[in-house]
Amino acid sequence: MIAELGVGIGWRPEIAGFVAELPGLGFTEVIAESVHPDRPWPGLLELRDRGVAVVPHGVRLSLGGAEPVDPARVAHLAGCAEALGAPLVSEHIAFVRAGGLEAGHLLPVPRTREALDALTANIRRTTAELPVPLAVEPIAALFDWPDAEYDEADFLTELLDRTGVLLLLDVANVYANARNRGADPTALLDRLPLERIAYVHLAGGSEHDGFYHDTHTDPLPAGVLALTAELCARRRPPGLLLERDGRYPPAAELRAELDALAATAGLPAIT
Repeated sequence: MIAELGVGIGWRPEIAGFVAELPGLGFTEVIAESVHPDRPWPGLLELRDRGVAVVPHGVRLSLGGAEPVDPARVAHLAGCAEALGAPLVSEHIAFVRAGGLEAGHLLPVPRTREALDALTANIRRTTAELPVPLAVEPIAALFDWPDAEYDEADFLTELLDRTGVLLLLDVANVYANARNRGADPTALLDRLPLERIAYVHLAGGSEHDGFYHDTHTDPLPAGVLALTAELCARRRPPGLLLERDGRYPPAAELRAELDALAATAGLPAIT
């Protein structure tokens, strides 16, 4: 059974004080690579001790790479989970390195059987070493690889079925990809196993040169909130988490966004 997490916000050093003061905070998420398991940020430990769930979120495992995941990176993620008392950890359906080269960015995997096999193998290697469940997140991408053998819904569903992992659904990514592809985002929601969602990401973005970019530095657009309402009407997810990674607005604006998320899901305000 997936635990109820409520409404949360990503923990970043720049807004650590704001996060610490949220009285109704259900959970938070921290970039795993920013954590030293032997000496985590004191603010994270204080939240943990207060009963706030802290979820380590990896960005460097490269689960979608053709090469096996680095055991040291898996061990780091496991160490973060143990140090923070995490109920689960999360990572991306993406690759970040190939042939010894680092991309410095999350890159989409081809939706082919070969890529699915590589993802499955790497996820199984990872979950075998983790002390808690893993949730995987489909990314926002400005392009799709050619010669796809699956559409997105079938690819995600088969991956979850093969590996038994949970889904971290980023509604902002669904919104961005649909806008850039001229697709209907609710059509994807209707074909996903929503009962497998561990929690949901939401973030702001902006349009440049005809493309919508998931920036994490802009306010939540109305379209993302509307899509979240569509998701909640189908099946309310266990957790909703606001991501912000720069250009932090005044505290009142962040509180308003968090309360809007809570209202969308029919949950109590957290501020």
